[in-house]
Amino acid sequence: MAAVVTADTIRIPGSRTLRFEGRHHGSGVSFFLVTNDPGQGPGLHRHPYTETWSVLEGEATIRIGAETVVARAGDTAVVGPDVWHGFTNTGTGVLRMMCIHASATMIQQNLQDETETAHETQENR
Repeated sequence: MAAVVTADTIRIPGSRTLRFEGRHHGSGVSFFLVTNDPGQGPGLHRHPYTETWSVLEGEATIRIGAETVVARAGDTAVVGPDVWHGFTNTGTGVLRMMCIHASATMIQQNLQDETETAHETQENR
């Protein structure tokens, strides 16, 4: 059965970014179609699977572990499983980027959450 998933049904509320989780649509992959203004981007996080980015428009500075790379329209970058990563729109215009998750279900661990948990644990000792 053919189906189209309309942008409005997967748009993150209050955002221009789309979030497609494959398991809801019979797909083995998931993705974010990011639309960010300069300075915007997610904090450090990781997944138990690979993530592949394809920059469609603009410029992204991507942190992958201890390395930092700059990707521009047409460029592709990949991060392996369990590697802390994040990106920021460091261009002067809109960043449009496809962030492909090699999983039908998105699983994400945020470094900020880990830091807060570790900090709370130390305070409770």
